Amino acid sequence: MKLQRMNRRALALGALAVSGALALTACGSDDTGDTGSGDATTSAAAGNIKCDDAKGQLLADGSSAQKNAIDAWVKQFTAACSGVQINYKGGGSGAGVTAFTQGTVAFAGSDSALKPEEVTASKEVCEGGQGIDLPMVGGPIAISYNVEGVDNLVLDAPTLAKIFSDKIKNWNDPAIAKLNPDAKLPDLKIQAFHRSDESGTTDNFTKYLIATTPDNWKYEGGKAWTAPGGQSASGSSGVAQQVKQTSGAISYMELSYAKDSSVVAIDTGAAEPVKASVDGATAAIADAKVVGTGKDLSLELNYATKADGAYPITLVTYEIVCDKGNKAETLPTVKAFLTYIASEDGQKILTENDYAPMPDDIITKVRETVAGLN
Repeated sequence: MKLQRMNRRALALGALAVSGALALTACGSDDTGDTGSGDATTSAAAGNIKCDDAKGQLLADGSSAQKNAIDAWVKQFTAACSGVQINYKGGGSGAGVTAFTQGTVAFAGSDSALKPEEVTASKEVCEGGQGIDLPMVGGPIAISYNVEGVDNLVLDAPTLAKIFSDKIKNWNDPAIAKLNPDAKLPDLKIQAFHRSDESGTTDNFTKYLIATTPDNWKYEGGKAWTAPGGQSASGSSGVAQQVKQTSGAISYMELSYAKDSSVVAIDTGAAEPVKASVDGATAAIADAKVVGTGKDLSLELNYATKADGAYPITLVTYEIVCDKGNKAETLPTVKAFLTYIASEDGQKILTENDYAPMPDDIITKVRETVAGLN
C-alpha cells in the first residue's frame, strides 16, 4: 500500500507540473464552444478574497455543469491571488471522481455524491482521512428544445419519460398536445439527446423520472445513460450545441447552457407549471436533507416536490476533497479557493451566472467544514 501511495503521489505531482503549462482557466475538451462562459460576470470585490498561503498550480476535474461557475470564480480568485493558477478541465462528474480517487487532482466536482466504493477508494489518497462532499453549486436542469414556432411548451414527468425512452416520437403526439392545447405542434420527429459521458446531470435527471413516474421510467439510474433510443453528445456544451443546431431536438442541461434556447415549463401538479430558474432551484434545494455523516455534507433532494415555485429537476454540484490528508503542497490553495467560493461574494457570483446559491443553513456548514480541512 505504501508503494501505491508513492506511485500515486508521483503521478499527482506530474499532473500538477503539466497543468502549469496550461492556460490560467480550464478549457475542457467537452465544454469548449459558445456557452457564454468567457463573458461570465465576476463582480465580487477582489479585496474580499483572502489568499493566505495560496500559491502555485491546482489541477481539478469533474462536473461540466458547474464549469461556467468555476470559470467565473477562477477569474476573480487568480486576479486577486498573484501567482496562482487553477486548471479545471470539466470532463464530467465520472471523470472527476476517478481522477480524485487516483490522486491526480487536488479536488473534483461532481453532481452526484460519492458512492460507498468511491469513498473507500479515496482513503488510498487521503492520508488518514477520506473524500467528502461539499455542496457548493445549485443548478436547475433545464429541458431545452428546438421546435420552430413553439415558444411556451409545457411537459410533465410521464411525457418526458416517454420522450427520452423513445416511446413518444413526434412533436404532435396527443400526450404533448393535451398539455399544450394552444400550441401549433408540428408533425416533426423528436430528436432526443442524452449525455454520452458519465454525468451527474444524467444521474439527477433520471432520479427525477424515477421518483415522479416510476411506471414510465423503469431504467437504472446513475451517471451513465441506460434508456433505449435517442442520440448522444459529450458534456453539457455538447448537448446544448446539438439542440441549437438540430430541428426537433430536446435535451437536458444545466440552465447556464440553455441561455439562448427555449426551455420547457414543468407541470409538477402545483398551481402553475414552473420553468427552470435560480430561485426555483434554491427553493427545491432548501427542501433537501443533509444525509452525509461526519464531515460529509451530501444531500437528499426531493425530486417530487409540488411546492409552488419550486423547480424539481435540480442538481447540486459537490466539491470533493479529503477531510484529512490533503497534500501539503496544494492544501493552502485548495482551502483559500474553497473558502472564497463558499463566501457571500462567491455565492453571489452564482446568481449572476444562472446558478443557484446554497441555502444559508447549508452553506454555513460548508464554510465550517472548509475551515477545518487539513
